[in-house]
Amino acid sequence: MQAQEILRSLRLPEFDDLSQFFRNLPATALVGIGAFAAVVAYWFASRPKAVKPPCDLRVQSEEVEGLDGARRSVIGDSPQLLTHYYDDARTMYEVFRRGFSISENGPCLGFRKPKQPYQWLSYKEVAERAEALGSGLLQQGCKASTEQFIGVFAQNRPEWIISELACYTYSMVVVPLYDTLGPGAIRYIVNTADISTVICDKPDKARTLLDHVEKRETPGLSSIILMDPFEKELTERGRRCGVRIQSMQEVEDCGRENRHAPVPPRPEDLSIVCFTSGTTGNPKGAMLTHGNVVADFSGFLKVTEKVIFPRQDDVLISFLPLAHMFERVIQSVVYCHGGRIGFFQGDIRLLSDDMKALRPTIFPVVPRLLNRMYDKIFSQADTSLKRWVLEFAARRKKAEVRNGIIRNDSLWDRLFFNKIQASLGGCVRMIVTGAAPASPTVLGFLRAALGCQVYEGYGQTECTAGCTFTTPGDWTSGHVGAPLPCNLIRLKDVEELNYFASKGEGEICVKGPNVFKGYLKDEERTSEALDQEGWLHTGDIGKWLPNGTLKIIDRKKHIFKLAQGEYIAPEKIENIYIRSDPVAQIYVHGDSLQAFLVGIVVPDAEVMPGWAKKRGFDGTYEELCRNKELQKAIMEDMVRLGKESGLHSFEQVKAIYIHSDMFSVQNGLLTPTLKAKRPELRDYFKKQIEELYSSISI
Repeated sequence: MQAQEILRSLRLPEFDDLSQFFRNLPATALVGIGAFAAVVAYWFASRPKAVKPPCDLRVQSEEVEGLDGARRSVIGDSPQLLTHYYDDARTMYEVFRRGFSISENGPCLGFRKPKQPYQWLSYKEVAERAEALGSGLLQQGCKASTEQFIGVFAQNRPEWIISELACYTYSMVVVPLYDTLGPGAIRYIVNTADISTVICDKPDKARTLLDHVEKRETPGLSSIILMDPFEKELTERGRRCGVRIQSMQEVEDCGRENRHAPVPPRPEDLSIVCFTSGTTGNPKGAMLTHGNVVADFSGFLKVTEKVIFPRQDDVLISFLPLAHMFERVIQSVVYCHGGRIGFFQGDIRLLSDDMKALRPTIFPVVPRLLNRMYDKIFSQADTSLKRWVLEFAARRKKAEVRNGIIRNDSLWDRLFFNKIQASLGGCVRMIVTGAAPASPTVLGFLRAALGCQVYEGYGQTECTAGCTFTTPGDWTSGHVGAPLPCNLIRLKDVEELNYFASKGEGEICVKGPNVFKGYLKDEERTSEALDQEGWLHTGDIGKWLPNGTLKIIDRKKHIFKLAQGEYIAPEKIENIYIRSDPVAQIYVHGDSLQAFLVGIVVPDAEVMPGWAKKRGFDGTYEELCRNKELQKAIMEDMVRLGKESGLHSFEQVKAIYIHSDMFSVQNGLLTPTLKAKRPELRDYFKKQIEELYSSISI
């Protein structure tokens, strides 16, 4: 009775009345109600869920008492800085062995020939070949010691990793070499690291090394091991100058016949000497221990552990140079969990084809590649209607991203973005970018269009790779995340640029188990980078944001004065000007003998013609680059951005020269990590700079 009274009071039909109501409905109405109910149930069951952040995104770092404003990550179980994630993986040797065990001898390293599917080496094959190669090196006189440095001079491929693991199996130290360092730098590294053995991929690289030996420039080099086949002529040439030339297969066969028990390293032992190219002078050999590398990628694991943890079925596409730490750290994460690494064919133009064949889940990139993807997508939207539709779809996806929802199965994905996702293989679930500043506009769009989690990190070789990282769930742009749980970050006053730590601004300094031990045989540069308390001084200027994330706002290095005495940080200005749509690259120049700045601009070959046409300029790319009126329009757009970003008048360029060819590693104007070589740019454009100054009178 009570239930009936309640129903009457609510003016709801009783159960019998409801039954009678439904019995009286026609069949078509019942089918419609059932379909509607099914749709509602499906929506509730399948509606996307937001990524749950591992911490309060309003407070992503906290101050550490007694350390002059130093901040640490709020993610972690202990106030102690993280040194390792797994007890059984404290060295790079143990990291691989752990992956071997987890994978149950699954596929490890993949490679492909043109238009062929990927072929795979198993974890067991890789481990056995590494032990055989290491034993072969020992049989030829190398020592199982951290004093034994082995050069690796090769492009990304399975044999690179096998060579590296061979060194780690017997406590030897890897020293990567790469073409773009230039012959002088290679000679310097071989001598500085006392390298007697270099493992190469191609005969041309062996010939480069023999050139130095024949000129008596590298007297200590006595053995070259080649991954690729080579002619007998090369062996004879090596014999004449006292260098033994062998195939990698030959050394491995020797090792199989003369097995040596592994001599595993300790966490504090040196694992790699990574020579950074630098923009001036000889390269610097950053000494990194096994513990440094393990601590760095353990910090990444801790931050992402509850959101996008690495799995055994993860696949990484390897195309960024293995000679740099960014790629190596990401790969280590994959090995540690029994995943797979697939190598590109060696031609960046075939990268999309490789990705379609490999279908990677993890995609490490540099901002330059993301920018190219972004530009290509919008260049294909070649009408105002297509561009409006694309931007509308992106805004709808961005709204989801702002609410923490990352997915690739929405209506907008099916209509607009699935082809973009398919060009990357269709399975990417995580993109990690670093090595240079990433555009907030590009990151925001790609997070929406690619439907995967996109993380940005900041760091340098001297702190292994990264020291800050995006917190999962924080999909805002314009910062580089919070400190990793393996390091502290402190800002230091830079008085000459008016940056003060008391205002939350200053030079970024890093301290923790991921910070390197110094530069090989270079105490002067070591003391410049590491202070007596162990803080690494990066040379970058940072600013703490209210939520505890770090924003890179300037660069301490490359500062110069103008004739009136104003300090200029050109990279800060370049980072503003590069946001101008028609600008692909920019070099801002000034010196203490001049009263103003000038610039060298390389337009974007895909974007600039369309931008110019809207303003009434026609012609080929080369013709447009010579058009003085268009040059004036581009400079006006740059200056507009400068004003909006708060540049002082003396920080704005007063004249620019349009150059049609990109700055590149090949023409010597960029470092291998795609940073500008300022002295080389100054010399290369000396004539144009002089003409710019003579054309302006202030």
